[in-house]
Amino acid sequence: MKKIAVISAVLECPHDAQKAFNEVISDNADIVKGRFGIPFQSEDIGIVSVTVVAGMDRIDAITESLDKIPNVSVKTTVSKKEVN
Repeated sequence: MKKIAVISAVLECPHDAQKAFNEVISDNADIVKGRFGIPFQSEDIGIVSVTVVAGMDRIDAITESLDKIPNVSVKTTVSKKEVN
């Protein structure tokens, strides 16, 4: 069964991490339902929140892929309720 999850990421030095981050998100576009980002330019940090709907294996995989990117910290919150 699928669940809804929010993947929250902090990109330190976003200009270095953005390309790899965007590639992972694009590779998983079929499960991405929404995305928004807030740049903190003076601090050289970007905050990105991505909402996905998928099975736990896909949610875990995208989280792991994003967490491997240098200068990216990731946390994922998953709904308790299952959806279709």
